[in-house]
Amino acid sequence: MWTRLRESCARVFRSLRLEPDSGKDSGTHNLFEAAAVYVSARAADDQERIDEASGWVSPEALSFGVSELACRAVLTLAREREESPQAVARALLGLPTA
Repeated sequence: MWTRLRESCARVFRSLRLEPDSGKDSGTHNLFEAAAVYVSARAADDQERIDEASGWVSPEALSFGVSELACRAVLTLAREREESPQAVARALLGLPTA
């Protein structure tokens, strides 16, 4: 059982490993920076920045970062609105209240 857990964690960490930048900057970007740029570029409909941020990390890492950003955003809004995270998420997606 511990072996499977260790192997699973190793796969997750390998998928989150940073990849070198495309050459525009001299360093690498972490997955949360890539997720923040990607989501803000999507909100602004900036295809150039979307493509740039997509190249900073692996697709799996970007997906994880975007998911983590969404969770944190919903939790923050829920606290500010004094509502449940489920109610906030449904409202953001335009779904009827459960």
